[in-house]
Amino acid sequence: MAMAKVFFSDLKSGRCSSVVEARLLRFWEARNVKRGGELMWMDLLMVDVNSTMMQVTISAGRLPQFWEMLHAGTMFSVSSFEVSRCAQNFQLTDSSLMIRFTESTSFQELTEPVSPLPEEAFRFRNQSELIGLANTNTQLPENNTGFELDVDIIGEILSVKSTVCDPPEEKNRVMVTLKLDSDETVTLSFFDSQAVAFHKQLEAMRVDPKVMVVTSINPKIVGGRLFLNATSETHVYFDKKTRAGDARFDKLIARDTGLPSAAPLLMSYAKVETMTIADLSSFIVTAESQEIDFLCTGKVVRVDTDKGWCYVACSKCSKKLQRTESAFTCGVCNNSHAVGALRYRVEMAISDDTAEGTFVWFDGVLTKLHSIRASEAAQMLAEDGVNPENTRLPPFIADMEGKTYTFQVRVTAFNFTEHHRTFTITRIADDHGRLPVDGVGNSGDDDDDDDNADNPNIRPSPAADDQGGTSKARKKTDAVSSKMVKKARAG
Repeated sequence: MAMAKVFFSDLKSGRCSSVVEARLLRFWEARNVKRGGELMWMDLLMVDVNSTMMQVTISAGRLPQFWEMLHAGTMFSVSSFEVSRCAQNFQLTDSSLMIRFTESTSFQELTEPVSPLPEEAFRFRNQSELIGLANTNTQLPENNTGFELDVDIIGEILSVKSTVCDPPEEKNRVMVTLKLDSDETVTLSFFDSQAVAFHKQLEAMRVDPKVMVVTSINPKIVGGRLFLNATSETHVYFDKKTRAGDARFDKLIARDTGLPSAAPLLMSYAKVETMTIADLSSFIVTAESQEIDFLCTGKVVRVDTDKGWCYVACSKCSKKLQRTESAFTCGVCNNSHAVGALRYRVEMAISDDTAEGTFVWFDGVLTKLHSIRASEAAQMLAEDGVNPENTRLPPFIADMEGKTYTFQVRVTAFNFTEHHRTFTITRIADDHGRLPVDGVGNSGDDDDDDDNADNPNIRPSPAADDQGGTSKARKKTDAVSSKMVKKARAG
């Protein structure tokens, strides 16, 4: 006997042996970030003949049985499944129910459904709705980063800014500015691997797209401003890839002047844009707070020694230690007897033909440049009864005055604050102006911070002529450094 056909709206909690005909709109993996990205299940979003969307879940154990069948846009008949309630903070559709595949679930591809099925379904939101959803502050569990509902947007692409470089490094981000139907603009951010994929997709296109349909975004209110973030469930459709996008695209073409765009859509920040010091100073005043890298060339005018050339850092977290009469204290680690390690921190005034700025060199980049660790430099300058950070400037640092360098600058949110106008140097180019592939990525967000001081990639390069016995000195560095820290404690 043929099984009865039902709609998504007919479903009730419990086992269901009836048949539902639906189209697979999109699907994505749910992974547990706390367990190294372990696959837990696959989420599907399906739509029936009544345009009702339903969330469907296939556990990781059952996924191999259905994996090759999963293709967005394909129509299926589904029967013998379990209907359960959605988790309170993980509801992708208007329905509070979801379908779970069981060991007896039948999932068959359809070529001729009983009734025509919708080809797509979206939940487009305007800016006020996005703000309202963001204000609910409902978040998903850590294994997902989406919002409580399937939040979709459609808009005209105004600009794209990217920090993706070639080859891609860590902390990639792409920021897309979209104009909604209401003529209000929103900024959508992609991070990490999604940012790299989006950036490469735009680079590969022959012409800049005009319209974006974006699904499953996460709206957030931070500091009173609306931010839209892509999630692991996010899908992007350009121009005519969807009917909704096609209609919006035609409207834009109808009012198009036919003039070429003033600049390529994808801003070339990804290539580490060259910038003068004057433009760099202007950028942090006029641009929105962000993290981005630029390439500068300038001559060291002077080395500022008011704050010394090094500091004693916590060997665990690399933050500056507070000195007491008998020990060092780390406020970050809450350790009153922290073990100290010397780290470089040098401020220099650097100028080009346009302006002068203050730049900070942290431990990793100076160690790589001079092939001498801060502890080794302190040993060269050792004075009885004087703390290492209070000794005179090492000669190889003093000799940098008057020299010209091409260097990469990391601009972070720190630089957009009112009272901080120093820039952190993260890499030094070689004699041919090329940046090293394995460059250092220091982020000095605080005057006393060296967040990457313990970066395992930071190692002094071997000195061809031993540079004054440096390689020999390294063999006894740990012992010497330990003695100097003890001396500093006593002082």
